[in-house]
Amino acid sequence: MNPEALSSWQVWAVLSAVFAALTAIFAKVGVEDINPDLATFIRTIIVLISFSLILFATGQFRSPGSISPKSWIFLLLSGLGTGASWLCYFRALKLGPATLVAPIDKLSVVLVALFGVVFRGERPSLNGWLGIVLIAAGSVLIVVKR
Repeated sequence: MNPEALSSWQVWAVLSAVFAALTAIFAKVGVEDINPDLATFIRTIIVLISFSLILFATGQFRSPGSISPKSWIFLLLSGLGTGASWLCYFRALKLGPATLVAPIDKLSVVLVALFGVVFRGERPSLNGWLGIVLIAAGSVLIVVKR
């Protein structure tokens, strides 16, 4: 991968999608024989250790004192949201097939767009709205039984 690609948000977004897809499959297998809350806890520890190693190895770890109170509050809220999402996701994977759980989970894309409009004043283009509607429709089509 060339150095310019590493500064492209599009490349990172595609990589995020690839890893999210792998996460669903790996998690489905991993949660088969254990409690989904315990599975989420184990996953969280692995994420914490991995990011700690990355931050220390790259010299990016810094004193929390230089982080603004606003950032702390919203990072706390984001962390709580992530934890709740993971707990629900692993519970859903324990109970249902990954091929149905993941598309419903991806309705978060639609919700992000709606929340971005309502709370952040973001304005998707006409093509953006069309894509949002198609994502919603696709998620519904995948899970609706005929």
